[in-house]
Amino acid sequence: MGKIYVIASGKGGVGKTTTTINLGLSMNELGKEVVIVDANLTTPNVGLHLGSPIVPITLNHVMKNEAKVEEAIYEHESGTKILPSSLSIGDLKSINHDKMEDIAKKLKRIADNVLLDSAAGLGEESKSALEAADEIIIVTNPEVTAVTDALKTIKLAEEMDKKVAGVIITRIEGKKWEMDVPTIKDMLEVPILGIVPEDDSVKESHRMKNGVVLTHPKSKAARAYRNITRKVLGDKRQKLQEKKKEKPSFFSRLAKRLGL
Repeated sequence: MGKIYVIASGKGGVGKTTTTINLGLSMNELGKEVVIVDANLTTPNVGLHLGSPIVPITLNHVMKNEAKVEEAIYEHESGTKILPSSLSIGDLKSINHDKMEDIAKKLKRIADNVLLDSAAGLGEESKSALEAADEIIIVTNPEVTAVTDALKTIKLAEEMDKKVAGVIITRIEGKKWEMDVPTIKDMLEVPILGIVPEDDSVKESHRMKNGVVLTHPKSKAARAYRNITRKVLGDKRQKLQEKKKEKPSFFSRLAKRLGL
């Protein structure tokens, strides 16, 4: 049985979809079976970011009982599964948001991790995604408005008795006007899962219609997303490898003892 992660934000434009995609692709790199769901039906962007804006069957069809969930799943070149939403305004009619939880639970049976890219804000659409969550990951920028809206989302999650795994702070530039990380942590009172620096590689990955962890694997943003993914999954392999690499060899220890 898998786990459902809802990637949420109180404010739009903070990098929530970019974060969802790169966490999903990073999980896939670690050998996990992953499904990324575009649960932002009003303004869906997952398909746009991954080069498949228009597909024959979408989440909208599933939510209107016009298709089975398996029929709306597509495979990315990385092997990550994608369940996109429709760009058509007409497909928003007769949507039953209450079905989101059932759909997520079905996906949970076939994947290790299900990532829901939630709508921003606190409306019915975002609440339906939060209801489906096993864990919620909040995305914010180091701006007062974004952090304040993130706090509202956290409070709503707590009222819904949902676990908030932590916060990812994106687009860090080190500017004087930015809120510092300790202040954000004190304000939100949840763990900081990691920070993602402002990186032109992310914008370039958008142009290339793919995740930055694949287009620019050595970039600062890609490394940040991979580290965050391991933290989310509780994967300590990278840390163990780094420690092992740092440990001096037998010969270097012997040379040191001999004063060489």
